[in-house]
Amino acid sequence: MVKKIVLTGGGTAGHVTPNLALIPALKKEGYEIVYIGSEQGMEKGLIEKENITYYGIPTGKLRRYLSFKNVTDVFRVISGIKEATSLIRKLKPDIVFSKGGFVAVPVVLGAKFNKVPVIVHESDMTPGLANKIAMPFAKKVCTTFPETVNYITKGKGINTGTPIRKQLFEGQKQKGLELCGFTEEKPIIMVMGGSLGSVKINVQLRGALPTLLKDFQLVHICGKGNFDKKLENKKGYKQFEYLSEELPHIFAMSDVVISRAGSNSISEFLALKKPSLLIPLSAKASRGDQILNAQSFEKQGFSMVLQEEDMTYISLEKAVRSLYDNRQKYIKNMEKSHMSDGVKEVIKVIKKG
Repeated sequence: MVKKIVLTGGGTAGHVTPNLALIPALKKEGYEIVYIGSEQGMEKGLIEKENITYYGIPTGKLRRYLSFKNVTDVFRVISGIKEATSLIRKLKPDIVFSKGGFVAVPVVLGAKFNKVPVIVHESDMTPGLANKIAMPFAKKVCTTFPETVNYITKGKGINTGTPIRKQLFEGQKQKGLELCGFTEEKPIIMVMGGSLGSVKINVQLRGALPTLLKDFQLVHICGKGNFDKKLENKKGYKQFEYLSEELPHIFAMSDVVISRAGSNSISEFLALKKPSLLIPLSAKASRGDQILNAQSFEKQGFSMVLQEEDMTYISLEKAVRSLYDNRQKYIKNMEKSHMSDGVKEVIKVIKKG
C-alpha cells in the first residue's frame, strides 16, 4: 500500500531546500508526496518545479515584536488552521513532515486535529518561534546540531543533521575551473556571505586580496548589488553576485570556504567535507543563532570561527591561511561525523513514523 506524506515549510529558502532534498529519497521509498505551503510564498514555485501537488493556505507571520500586523495576522493564522485541518482530513496522509517557518504552524495543528503523526526538523541550535509552537504536537524532532536535543522534551529529539540536495555532490572540478578561468597551480578559496551576500565580509576580503592572491585563487559570491567593477579582470579573483546551477562545480574545485554560519550552508560544507572559516552574523543583527551554530561546528572540529567584531583584512587573511594549512585535520573530523548524510537519517525517522 502506497504511503502518503505531507511536507510543509516556507518563508525562506532554509525552510524549503531540506524538503527539496528529501523529495527524491521519498519517491524512491514509494511515498506519494503532497506539499502544503503559503498561498504566495517563495516555496510555491520551487515545489511546483518538482511536479509535486501544492496547496496554498493563508498564513500570518509570527513576530517577536509589537506590530499592528500581529492583530490582523491572528485571523490569517486561524483561517490557515481551518484550511489545513480540512485539507489533511481530505488528503488522509500517513505522516506530516515540517521544516518550520510560519506556514508550518497551521499544518502541524491541522495534523494534530486529524490524529496524523508529525515529524519536525529544527535547523538552528535553538528552536525558532514557529518550531517552539509546533514541537509539543510532534512525535519526533530532528535536529541539525547535537546540542539542540537538550532544548527538546526528553525522548523526542534526535540528531539527524540536515537533508542536503544530491545535486551538490555532482559538481565537476574542471567545470568550476573553466567557469572562473582558474588553474590547478594555486589552491582555491570560496567566499560566500549568505543568500544576500555580506558587505562586511566583502570589504575585508577585498582589503586582503593583494596578499592572498600571491598564494591563492579566490571565487567570491558577493551578493546582489555587491559586484566591484574595478576588480572585474583581476587575475585569480572571480566574483559572482549569485550562483545556482553552477554552485556544485564551484564547491568541487574549492579547497576551503569562508562563509557566514547559516545552518543549511554549514551543513553543506560538512556533507561536502569542505573546511570552513565561519564569520557568524553578530547578535546585534540577528537572534544570535549563527554564533551558536559556528560554536558547535568549531567544538566538533569542522570549522574555524572569526567573530565579525574581530574581523579586519589582516585577521581574515591570517585565519584563512591557518585554515588551509590545517585543512586535513578538519576533513578527518568531518569524515567521522554521521550527520553528513541528513537525508538518510531523516528518512529513517519518517519511516518509523
